Amino acid sequence: MSKKILHFPVVIEQDEDNWYVATVPSLRGCHTQARTLAELDERIREAVALCLEIESGKEGEIPQNKFNSVHELEIAV
Repeated sequence: MSKKILHFPVVIEQDEDNWYVATVPSLRGCHTQARTLAELDERIREAVALCLEIESGKEGEIPQNKFNSVHELEIAV
């Protein structure tokens, strides 16, 4: 039996303390942080696996959003 391949857009940001933060918008609550991008990749894969485990117990399809674009807004306050 072959495994189904899923694709998830991941948003990566760097906070004011230089930590990398990854979020998977299509999986509610799926995010993590790390000091390096290599560590972040490993951690977000673990987070996605855990979120999928939780989602598999619910009815319905796992959302498969397609990446569109990223916009950075500049707002004067």
